[in-house]
Amino acid sequence: MPTQHGAWPGPLLAGARSLTWDFRVLPARRQDFPLLLDQLRRVTGIRQEEQPLVIQLAGARRLVWARITKRALPADQKYTRGEPTGSLVWEASDPRRYEVTQQAAKTRLPRAEPGLEWPLAWPLNWDSAKDGDGWLEAENTGEAASHPVVVFHGPLKLPALLDEEGGRALEYAVALGPDDTLTVDCAAGTALLNGSTSHLDAATARSAPERTFTLEPGVTRFRFSAERGLYDPRASVSIFWRSAFW
Repeated sequence: MPTQHGAWPGPLLAGARSLTWDFRVLPARRQDFPLLLDQLRRVTGIRQEEQPLVIQLAGARRLVWARITKRALPADQKYTRGEPTGSLVWEASDPRRYEVTQQAAKTRLPRAEPGLEWPLAWPLNWDSAKDGDGWLEAENTGEAASHPVVVFHGPLKLPALLDEEGGRALEYAVALGPDDTLTVDCAAGTALLNGSTSHLDAATARSAPERTFTLEPGVTRFRFSAERGLYDPRASVSIFWRSAFW
């Protein structure tokens, strides 16, 4: 702060993650050495897109998306003997580590409550909505926030997914037909109709920016809704996520 002690507490943001792997090539037969080197160079070449990389340390398997940025294979005496050593360096633009298995949850629109039938008789049957209709839960068992993918399935109008505790929502002023889907990728910040046409401009005033819609560590409970007065059992919403770790 310019006129006080200390500084403004700005946001803490992690940088890219680098992973280094040192290796040694030990071919079972000396004549296999050229083929092994060709395979190594082929799979560790320059690629512009990040690819999934699974690493196991101390029995824990975690997934990152990364690409190789450095490859060292010195042509020294060990190389000429057919037992070279080298190293690979991956860089992950997203520093979080994820569980390998993707989780999923799905629910339909809530049905109208039928209420009580008269005359009343004890015990009363409240006949609440079936489990899963209109509600779903997503549990992030890690310690870092995770970006989910939300898919709305038609037919429905004004699809919305509301975080009941946090008050955040994803809501879009669109009409989906029976074969239509609206896929919201919160990490990429996209909302695509049928996987091609962007509908970010259809977000309503109460809809949160897609990149800020995250699953915090723990259990998050969501409510699925659409335009009032419309109900179709085919309409649903699905959410896909992976628990995230630092």
